[in-house]
Amino acid sequence: MSREPSRGRIAGTTVLRTGRAGLSLRIDRRAAAVGAGLLAVALAAAVVLVGTGDYAIAPADVLRTLTGHGTAGQEFIVRQLRLPRVVVALLVGAALGMAGAAFQAVARNPLGSPDVIGFGQGSAAGALTVIVLLHGSSYEVAAGAVAGGLLTGLAVYALAWKRGVQGYRLVLVGIGVSAVLAAVNSYLLVKANFVDVARAVVWITGSLDGRDWDQVWPLLAVCAVLMPVLLGRSRALRITEMGDDAASALGVRVERVRLACVLAAVLLTAAATAAAGPIAFVALTAPQLARRLTRSPGVGLLPSALMGAALLVLADLAAQRAFGSGQVPVGVATGVLGGGYLLWLLVGERRAGRI
Repeated sequence: MSREPSRGRIAGTTVLRTGRAGLSLRIDRRAAAVGAGLLAVALAAAVVLVGTGDYAIAPADVLRTLTGHGTAGQEFIVRQLRLPRVVVALLVGAALGMAGAAFQAVARNPLGSPDVIGFGQGSAAGALTVIVLLHGSSYEVAAGAVAGGLLTGLAVYALAWKRGVQGYRLVLVGIGVSAVLAAVNSYLLVKANFVDVARAVVWITGSLDGRDWDQVWPLLAVCAVLMPVLLGRSRALRITEMGDDAASALGVRVERVRLACVLAAVLLTAAATAAAGPIAFVALTAPQLARRLTRSPGVGLLPSALMGAALLVLADLAAQRAFGSGQVPVGVATGVLGGGYLLWLLVGERRAGRI
């Protein structure tokens, strides 16, 4: 029997099959095209961003420098000063986009993102505790952010549990936990001394300034481990969007899949927050924008990650070009854009009778 791969077509998809039973790969052509386009946009914006600053470098010179043909000055500026910042932006955007897609799929609700249901506030509370009470180093602040995000995620999941996790219950519990944590964070800022307050405010605004390779490698390792975990459960996660009963009938262990996805998404969010602070609304907007572009019936993890990377790099580029290098943190830019999107989304949900 031949083992050469064969091709089949199903309404907008390409299915690759081997001669062995049970081995097939379904490719949504539109989603693949959108993903390729988003990747191209993210990389092109990254090249422009690397060249943006007090010492401007043309995109062609940036590419030459990245291939080892730049001047000594360009090598230092590009490789040591600007490239780590841009790599952190790409990784943080991708992590938040995929985490937001996972949360929205688990909650079956477009409002089910880390921004809304408190995980960002949990990471901020952990970091502020280290800054204000322990006066810790940057590495200890990052560890505090990861611990705070993970504990908040587990607490929200446990409080939302009632013979399973229902979408709106998860969102409502998360909003309540977020409000409590916001009050805790405000209390910590009020009780801190002036130096700690200044340091904390810079961190909680969400900024890519001063990022170097020390932030890149841990975040890259986390993404390399957790993103495949989520991608490996994408099919089961999409089936759970049909409802618990239907998913169970199809052989999906619903709560096990949800718990694994929530843990992976919480850790991705916490790692991204530890690297750049709480960047607002990327996790909320990226999955929905990617879904509209791909016209997918469910939230796609990989398109959402690519959309998140493109959004964060473009937001940082817009902030630098509009106000000058370092004038406006990227968290402010994403907050302005994402706040408007959230209002539009709430109006749409109200018109649809879901809230």
